[in-house]
Amino acid sequence: MTDPQIKLDDIPVHVAIIMDGNGRWAKKRFLPRLEGHRQGAKAVRRVVEFCRRSGIRYLTLYAFSTENWNRPEGEVSGLMKLLSQFLDSELNDLHKNDIRFRTIGETNRLPDTLVEKIDAAKSRTENNKSMNLNIALSYGGRSEIVRACCKIAQAFREGQMTLDDVDEKYFSSMLDTAGIPDPDLLIRTGGDIRVSNFLLWQLAYSELYFTNVLWPDFDDDVFSAAIQDYKSRQRRFGMVPEIKNSPWDEE
Repeated sequence: MTDPQIKLDDIPVHVAIIMDGNGRWAKKRFLPRLEGHRQGAKAVRRVVEFCRRSGIRYLTLYAFSTENWNRPEGEVSGLMKLLSQFLDSELNDLHKNDIRFRTIGETNRLPDTLVEKIDAAKSRTENNKSMNLNIALSYGGRSEIVRACCKIAQAFREGQMTLDDVDEKYFSSMLDTAGIPDPDLLIRTGGDIRVSNFLLWQLAYSELYFTNVLWPDFDDDVFSAAIQDYKSRQRRFGMVPEIKNSPWDEE
């Protein structure tokens, strides 16, 4: 978790984004849904560059949820192809810009050829330090929590830990996001006001920002507006802000 004493003029360390609206963007233009996803990939490039320029250290993008497996087979296969093409086209730039590529989720469910590309991208960029790009693939927050519980149960059964060892820090270390700070800011595009099974544990104290802008239209101006809104908020983490001359002060 980030520092509770964060200054109002600080930018977020970690931004997570639910990239929603590709299909509606395409439908409004009488285009195939996959064209919306292709345009959405361009928005991914824009936000990665924005974060790199702005000094945002961690960016987590909700690219493909566990529920997305229920979409039509043609759309799913098209999305897998786009993910593969993204790695082909962007990996060199990610590495050149010192960006580490990571994934969270059940990537073992993805096609073998895509898993191989993902593993190669992780290996090539694992020592990069300027920024972390985390892509949520075949990811669901509930599934992640259940899998963490199973890991803890297995560790207990094998005598590697006791029940006294289990606290929030230990539980977080069992999640897909182990070693990654919790998001300071969650942005959702597309107009819906919900978190859709995304980072359910990690979002406990995140600031939430919702915009009607569809993901393919998400640009630097929209991102800047979200950051400015974030900077205007006071993050208390359940504490009471210090107020001088408060009537509750003891004499």
